[in-house]
Amino acid sequence: MVIPGPAGALEALLEIPEQHDAGHFGVVCHPHPLYGGTLENKVVHTLARAFQELGAPTLRFNFRGVGDSGGEFDQGRGEVEDALAVVAQGRHLFPGAALWLAGFSFGGAVAVSSAARAHPERLVLVAPGVTLLNVGNAAPPCPWLIVQGDADDVIEPKYVLDWAASVAHPSQAHPQPQIRVLPGAGHFFHGRLHELRAAVLTFLRAGTTQN
Repeated sequence: MVIPGPAGALEALLEIPEQHDAGHFGVVCHPHPLYGGTLENKVVHTLARAFQELGAPTLRFNFRGVGDSGGEFDQGRGEVEDALAVVAQGRHLFPGAALWLAGFSFGGAVAVSSAARAHPERLVLVAPGVTLLNVGNAAPPCPWLIVQGDADDVIEPKYVLDWAASVAHPSQAHPQPQIRVLPGAGHFFHGRLHELRAAVLTFLRAGTTQN
């Protein structure tokens, strides 16, 4: 499908499970546009499939300048606006449904940067690109999960974990992050996608049980 975006039309893929849950929908943000990131990335695909396994219709999309999306790369600023435009489309398609927002690498940085305005019910960050984009020092306003490989050679794991510790101050009202570190996993989770999927499902199922 095509979604109106702030810099032009955004190419998107909407997947609706046969047994879908009207209470949730998902949006997944892809890795860096200048390094081959697209909505077809296998980690993005895995995140979308996890959402769909729990019944959530899910939107994957290409940031501006990627695939058939209009516009040009905008150093993360415009990409945050792209993500918010896709979230708005999801809310139009599924009124009243709660948002599950996710992102991988650069897309993780975009997702967390969007969270204060997108108001997700749950946020999933996979190897978030905190070294690629200034994500600020405010904790997301919702329960959130970080999945990080400790052999990541693109996003230094120490920076991700240090950032998470710095924003999740005990005195804040925002929830502490749940952190799952996969020993030996690299940035693209080669051979470890099943563990990534399991971690995401566990996190989301816990949230739906509480609700």
